[in-house]
Amino acid sequence: MGKKILTVPAGAMLGAGLSVGLVHFAALWGLFPAHDLNRSANYLRDVLQIVHENYVDPSAAAYDALAKNALHGMVESLDPHSEYLDSQDNTELEEDLTGEFGGVGIEVEVRAGHIMVVTPIAGTPGDRAGIRRGDEIIRIDGKAVDANPTMDAVVDRLRGKPKTAVQVTLYRASSGQQMNLSLMREVIKVDSVTGVRVLEGDVGYLQLTEFSEHTGEQFDDAIDRLLKQNINGLVIDLRNNPGGLLDAAVDVAEPFFRKGELIVYTQGRKPGDREDFRAESPGDPLSLPIAILINSGTASAAEIVTGALKDTGRAVIVGERSFGKGSVQSIFKLKNGEGMRLTTAHYYTPSGVTIHQKGIDPQVEVVMSADEDSKLRQQGLRPDLTDAAEFVKRFGFTPVVDRQLQAAIDVLKGVELLDEQTARTGAAKTARITPPPRPGQVLRFSGRPLRRVG
Repeated sequence: MGKKILTVPAGAMLGAGLSVGLVHFAALWGLFPAHDLNRSANYLRDVLQIVHENYVDPSAAAYDALAKNALHGMVESLDPHSEYLDSQDNTELEEDLTGEFGGVGIEVEVRAGHIMVVTPIAGTPGDRAGIRRGDEIIRIDGKAVDANPTMDAVVDRLRGKPKTAVQVTLYRASSGQQMNLSLMREVIKVDSVTGVRVLEGDVGYLQLTEFSEHTGEQFDDAIDRLLKQNINGLVIDLRNNPGGLLDAAVDVAEPFFRKGELIVYTQGRKPGDREDFRAESPGDPLSLPIAILINSGTASAAEIVTGALKDTGRAVIVGERSFGKGSVQSIFKLKNGEGMRLTTAHYYTPSGVTIHQKGIDPQVEVVMSADEDSKLRQQGLRPDLTDAAEFVKRFGFTPVVDRQLQAAIDVLKGVELLDEQTARTGAAKTARITPPPRPGQVLRFSGRPLRRVG
């Protein structure tokens, strides 16, 4: 399925003036009957004028700034996932969803008020410069990182046009050293399908880190590679996957469904707003024992895949209860490069179940400690580091055992044994490994991850 984007004419959205623009904005979407709309818009205009004319600091009370703050408040008070996006935020969102941007290739997070490197991406400028997990970013282009910095603000300074330089000063606690590095930005492509390999017992494995524009094709390529190695089972790792594009989730689930079968449906505010997403690929679906790994960081689009395969008995779910984000956001393009993401629907599994604020329970529960989970996330980002000494040098700990993955492998081994037994008795081999339970263009996606790549 193609990417779906809904665009709204910017002039119609904001009009010629700010106060008039707010009226047009509301009128377009029929938020109020005409009388209520005019009364509310007039009241808002009166308050804007009072603040503009009387606030002690006139530079902070310009009409443009006040109107934008009002838009932020109006949209973001609705729910945690709706947001008014200024041009910078809108650009970053588009970069995140395409999986390509200019940067140095280091994943960072905020930890105790400091910007810490989680890991460099293999083959990027940050990796080649020797940046390690646990390095603290203290200056960028000679300017100190603010106390209690925001992750987005730091990532904005690390990113930029390819072939431009950025100076990064790091503090490495293990040696007490400060390092000044000059890095040349490159186009960073973040693969959303990683760690593709064959495990013990000819079980295929792959991890999906997000659902972006190219996830569907990357997933198909990974499946083809694994099938050529004659796998007899598949583990799909969706742990700590915050979601992404709805259409990408459908693309990932589609190979396991027959043409015309329902994968997921969305329901907006009106009865007629229901939209079904069905498999469109011809031919027989992929029939293979599947285990899906989830945890509390598995959300939105990742839950769509999990719910569809669990709901129809095509996979067994291993791990911990998922996050429970069952809402769909639509992206509306405004003028001057600005935008808005707004919750416009909820999604439902094929049997009509919503996981919103509930999550998906695994059929095989394996709970990991916070320390285990943190270390697994870090080592999973660098599957290329197979040398134990180099791994310890990079990460500061020895590799931990992935108990959830081992449980998934054990489940698939049990399915294989069952198939062998049924083959000996002449019974038909089943494609399902658990019984099924009883019974305008839009870019739709989930929230941003708690870590970002610069």
